[in-house]
Amino acid sequence: MFKDRREILVASLKKEGRIKTAEVEKAFLEVPREKFVPEMIKNHAYVDTPLEIGNGQTISAPHMVAIMCEALDIKKGQSILEIGAGSGYHAAIVSKIVGEKGHIYTVERFPSLAERAKKNLENAGIKNVTVETGDGSEGLPQHAPYERIYVTCAAPEIPKPLVEQLKDLGKMLVPVGRLICNLELIEKKGNKVTSEDICGCSFVPLIGKHGF
Repeated sequence: MFKDRREILVASLKKEGRIKTAEVEKAFLEVPREKFVPEMIKNHAYVDTPLEIGNGQTISAPHMVAIMCEALDIKKGQSILEIGAGSGYHAAIVSKIVGEKGHIYTVERFPSLAERAKKNLENAGIKNVTVETGDGSEGLPQHAPYERIYVTCAAPEIPKPLVEQLKDLGKMLVPVGRLICNLELIEKKGNKVTSEDICGCSFVPLIGKHGF
């Protein structure tokens, strides 16, 4: 049942132009979203909408996960930092794209959500994701630099620690604003940092030293 719904969702995201590459399509087909949502709403796992996961947080809509994965141009073997683990679903998708030689480090400020994300990832057979609890606005310097960084919550501005932890020639996605915000693609080339608006979006706020 869920497999059929997953295939229908992926076909729809491809038709809409959200999923563009074979790598992202394959990841979406391989990751069971139903394992990353609360039991009571599993039947809504393949509706293209954000879903409540507790602590006032949400699992992002599949189309937004697809947009972010495509914009980041993720490659096999990369080391990636995610800010806002949530249910672990987004990290699971990215983990399939980077493959076994790549690794995802994800930071979640709510200990209960971090533990749940770990269990969800384990239940889905994902082994190349490390979940940490802490202030995501400060990044995770112990594993830096990262070739890609993405933030799944809205920041008032681009957090400086994340720029510092981004590898040269790396890319980062950050929703900037409150509630209604712009998804900004940051590229780092030597001492130069450029920013490009990808699309409008809506995310829960980034709470922390460099957040709200």
